Amino acid sequence: MQTALSDGLSYLAAQGIADPQRACIVGASYGGYAALAGVSLQSGIYRCAVAVSGVSDPASFMRWVGRKESYVDRVGLRYWERFLGVKDPGDKTLDAISPLKHADAIAVPLLLIHGRDDVTVPYEQSADVAKAMKRAGRTAEFITLDKEDHYFSRSATGLQMLQSSIAFLQKHNPMD
Repeated sequence: MQTALSDGLSYLAAQGIADPQRACIVGASYGGYAALAGVSLQSGIYRCAVAVSGVSDPASFMRWVGRKESYVDRVGLRYWERFLGVKDPGDKTLDAISPLKHADAIAVPLLLIHGRDDVTVPYEQSADVAKAMKRAGRTAEFITLDKEDHYFSRSATGLQMLQSSIAFLQKHNPMD
């Protein structure tokens, strides 16, 4: 999926529609994973990234899904196993697609935004990337939205997320 996004950018650049030197990647939820993957698993494609409530480590995310489901009804975990093509969260192939495991490769400005009360993608998925970036000597802006869920159900924090994203993009990809 991630390579399809980057291939799409390359195609648009070849058509003269997009400037590949000015491309940033922004996404929420799975799109947040795509934004993180775009700057950690691939490099030199995006100028900056914004990841909102994104999965950063598929293995730990799957373990979290498994813990919150009952033993009998593991629909979510089975979905992720099939979607990712693995038999369990311990599968080492997940490391290859984990932005968290490759956070030291992120060389562009990164904004992380996550609601503290997210029950769809745990807050730690973003917090762990921020910590990994710091350990790697890199910086990431991290905005925690207290009392906010995965869907930004409160208008004030939804607006804060959008305004923060726009300000970040204007700062790191200014108009000429």
